[in-house]
Amino acid sequence: MLYEFLSVIGVYGVYERWLKKQIDTGEKPSHVGVIMDGNRRWAVSQNMVPWEGHWEGADKVEEFLDWCIELGVNTVTLYSFSTENFNREEKEVQELMRLFENTLEKVTTSGHIHDNRVKVRAIGRINTLPQRLQGLIHEVEEATKDYDRYYLNIAIAYGGRAEIVDALRKIASKVKSGEIEPEKINEDDIEANLYTAHLPQPDPDLIIRTSGESRLSNFLVWQGAYSELFILDVYWPAFRKIDLMRAIRSYQLRGRRFGK
Repeated sequence: MLYEFLSVIGVYGVYERWLKKQIDTGEKPSHVGVIMDGNRRWAVSQNMVPWEGHWEGADKVEEFLDWCIELGVNTVTLYSFSTENFNREEKEVQELMRLFENTLEKVTTSGHIHDNRVKVRAIGRINTLPQRLQGLIHEVEEATKDYDRYYLNIAIAYGGRAEIVDALRKIASKVKSGEIEPEKINEDDIEANLYTAHLPQPDPDLIIRTSGESRLSNFLVWQGAYSELFILDVYWPAFRKIDLMRAIRSYQLRGRRFGK
């Protein structure tokens, strides 16, 4: 209610311009991860069918990416569907798969993606997804594989622990073939076999979680070891540009020591 009141009397616009001026003078997070939580709860609050909130959330993603480009965020990783989400009601999972297909069809021909040279990658156990969706993911990745100005990672069928397991399996295979000796395995070897190995900066500077929940929920478990967390008590479909700016401002005010 406070935000609506501020918007009515014009203070919201003043605050947004002030925030923009503040964050422009500081270092921006290069990589932002987002746990887009609260779609179903938002839908229920609007007297909608729960999974309709996911469609609203997808529309919000388009706005969010525009804001990130405008504010100078180079890499975005979105937590869209976890390995555990397969256990949800069958109808909801089907609707989510349909939503992902619809979204990827748009991305393939999106002038916004191509004009800004955004490399799009899906990270997760992609082989567990429906064949049509796997095909669309391949099309999007092929269409954007040569881009390197911005990076968009869609974490789908993703789990942070599963990612580490998959990385260890790759390393174990190399040990078995004699490519690497077990005692020489280090953090760099693990990072080189994670889903995010293609990124110039795999570790997110900032992880934003909406809906007020204060946990990572198996998101970027390895990469997020030193990420700054920003918990926002707003459902994802209601997320606004000012919320992203607040998160960036909070990031800039923190002292990052990385254990030193």
